[in-house]
Amino acid sequence: MAEHEQDYQQTVDGDVTTEFLTNTQIEIVRAPQLVKQPQHVLFDFDGTLSLIREGWPEIMVPMMVEILQKTGTEESVEDLRDLAYQFVMELNGKQTIYQMMRLVEEIEKRQGKAEDPLEYKRQYHDRLMEHIESRRSSLRTGDIRPERYLVPGSLELLDGLKQSGAQLYLASGTDENYVKEEVDLLGLSKYFGPHVHGAVDDFRSFSKAQVIERILNENNIQGESLLGFGDGYVEIQNIKSVGGTAVAVASDESGLSGRSDPWKRQRLIGVGADIVIPDYGHASTLLPYLKFATP
Repeated sequence: MAEHEQDYQQTVDGDVTTEFLTNTQIEIVRAPQLVKQPQHVLFDFDGTLSLIREGWPEIMVPMMVEILQKTGTEESVEDLRDLAYQFVMELNGKQTIYQMMRLVEEIEKRQGKAEDPLEYKRQYHDRLMEHIESRRSSLRTGDIRPERYLVPGSLELLDGLKQSGAQLYLASGTDENYVKEEVDLLGLSKYFGPHVHGAVDDFRSFSKAQVIERILNENNIQGESLLGFGDGYVEIQNIKSVGGTAVAVASDESGLSGRSDPWKRQRLIGVGADIVIPDYGHASTLLPYLKFATP
């Protein structure tokens, strides 16, 4: 079933009263009503597990500014940068192609001649891959351990989930071929096996909502049996729409401060996240809270 990824729709007041589990950064927005541990767990990738692409807006936004300048607009570089940054971040969590489709709209508003969105996506990927190639190369050669480019505590959390018998899935808005490569580079293939899904050129044939629907249908389960982790609104919104439990990973990707990024936190609470965490540093507390047995 073809399906567009939905735009951001705030459904919960971002200033809702919350509480933290004792001596942790695990923030409870609403206590999950879990009777037993979820058997199926869905993860986003970039910013939720992987830090390989940390800093990607600093690649995408300047590229868009350059392209918009070529329309002959009299807007300043600063105004174009603000415009691009705003819509890039508004669309963060959706497939990359949606940001390029918005770029095309902005070019046409300025009477410019736009390329196909896929061409802009290709240009962006070329620039991004040049920027992160040293990271990928260092992982490939073993010069840097995978933990350097993983959200802190990821392996402890994944180990705990796997040992509990849960089936793990990964769905990313990044192109599937890159996702699979980077899952391998980070040593995560053993956790997800064949259940790694990413964007394809025909964007209508993939969405995180479709992955969720497939998980429910193939395993003959209800949404209440699904647990999801993500730092983008799309996966949180999709998990909540089927009645699952959603953990927002408001990761501080550049600073790794151990505190939730305020912008991500408010945005993800706004689409119904049940729990907010900055990383998995307190996985040993989070797992039993979510009904998972710990070794």
